[in-house]
Amino acid sequence: MARQAAARLQGSVAIVTGGARGIGRHYSEALASEGARVMIADIADGRPLADDLNATLSPAHGAGDIAASVTCDVSDEAAVRDLVGATLARFGRIDILVNNAALYSSLPPVKATEIDVALWDKVMAVNVRGPFLMVKHVAPHMIARKSGKIINIASGTAYKGLPNFLHYVTSKGAMVSFTRTLARELGPHNIAVNTLAPGLILSETGLENTAHLDDARDKVIQSRAFKRDGFPEDLTGALVFLASADSDFMTGQTLAIDGGSINT
Repeated sequence: MARQAAARLQGSVAIVTGGARGIGRHYSEALASEGARVMIADIADGRPLADDLNATLSPAHGAGDIAASVTCDVSDEAAVRDLVGATLARFGRIDILVNNAALYSSLPPVKATEIDVALWDKVMAVNVRGPFLMVKHVAPHMIARKSGKIINIASGTAYKGLPNFLHYVTSKGAMVSFTRTLARELGPHNIAVNTLAPGLILSETGLENTAHLDDARDKVIQSRAFKRDGFPEDLTGALVFLASADSDFMTGQTLAIDGGSINT
C-alpha cells in the first residue's frame, strides 16, 4: 500500500486576515488541509468556518482544534495586538501570516477626481496599514524563532492598472513594494516575505458585486494565455507553496496567478 504523503504544513500555525469569507476562506481551508493550525481573523464571524474545519480535519491531523477565529479590524492596532495574543495563547506560535484582508468587492467604480477623501483613507487603512500592523506585531515572534513565512496579497491590477479604482490599485501597488523592502529587512532572520498577486477571481464575495465584472470579465479573459475565468481554487496551490518549506529560498518575489494576463 502506498504511504500517504505527509501534510506539508503539519505543526505550523497560520494567521489569515480576512479569512472567513471569499478568497480568504479558501486560503484558510487550504492551509488547514495541509495540517496548519489556522487563526481566522476577520470582521465577519469566522466561527462557522472554524467549527467546520475542526469537525472535518482535526481527526486527521491530530488531537486538538485545527482552527479558531477572532473578530478583528486589521486597521486597529489594539485589535491586531489582541489577535496576535489570542493566537499565541491558543496555538503557542505563529509561523505563517497571510495578509489578505482588504477592501475591494464593496467598492463601486469611481473616477479619481471623485473619490471621497474619507474613502481613500479607509482603503489605505485596511489595505496598507493593516498589513503593516500585522507585521509589526507578528514579526517579533518570528524573529525570536528565526523562522517565518509572510504572504502579502496584492493584485495583477498593480501591474496594468484599473480605471476607476485608483484607491484600490494604489494600495495593491504598495503591497509589492512592502514585500520587497520587508524581505530585505527580515531576511537575516530567516523569514521569507513574498507576494501573491491574483487576477480577476470569481469568488463568492466578488460575485456579490457585479460592478467589478460587467465591464472587465470578457476583457480580462481575452488578456490571458488561458482563456477562462479564474476561481479561488486556482490560487491555493501557490499559497501553500509560499507557506511551505518548498519556497524556503524564495523571498521578495511576486507570484501572479492570473492565467497569464501579466508577466512579473
